[in-house]
Amino acid sequence: MTRTETPWGPWEPARPSEVAALFAACGAPWWIAGGYAVELAVGHGFREHGDIDVLVLRRDQLAVQTALSGWEWWAADPPGTLRRWCPGETLPAGVHDIWCRPGPAGPWRIQVMLDEAEEGTWISRGDRRVRRPLARLGRVAADGTPYLAPEVQLFYKAHRPRPRDERDFTEVLPVLDDEQRRWLAEALALVHGDHPWRARLMAASG
Repeated sequence: MTRTETPWGPWEPARPSEVAALFAACGAPWWIAGGYAVELAVGHGFREHGDIDVLVLRRDQLAVQTALSGWEWWAADPPGTLRRWCPGETLPAGVHDIWCRPGPAGPWRIQVMLDEAEEGTWISRGDRRVRRPLARLGRVAADGTPYLAPEVQLFYKAHRPRPRDERDFTEVLPVLDDEQRRWLAEALALVHGDHPWRARLMAASG
């Protein structure tokens, strides 16, 4: 387990299996996101992780408090700061990052990201033009763990790709099918224009 120090205390990310056990009682859709989602798509781990992300729709945000009952929840409100998220409080639009830990003396274990949706459609929090049916937003691992579709995760990583994001793209590219590569290439073109990943996506499609 990787331990990472932050200005708000240390991170010791939960494993995806631990997250799955905790969120089994969530009562709403959720997906492992971030680098772990890419690893679940690839089928094996290939790098260290400083945190673990769980994606939940904004309209279902209070289900997080049910899943992590007894934990502390802190919202990035405004971004770049943390404040206590009170029980039953609905976080405003623009707040989409929640840090969670079992108690004040423990490390942060889970980061929850809130995404937008209208009825049966997912809407990117980064650009509302990028949308997808909720039924195609995620995948399910062999052990039953839901995770964010890798092409959607890569779309978020493409904004300002870091070395680990470049590695995630390289590792998962061979397992993307034609539809996944096409969707990502079109989303990148819409938002970023001639993004360097587009050429690699098109080359992989033959």
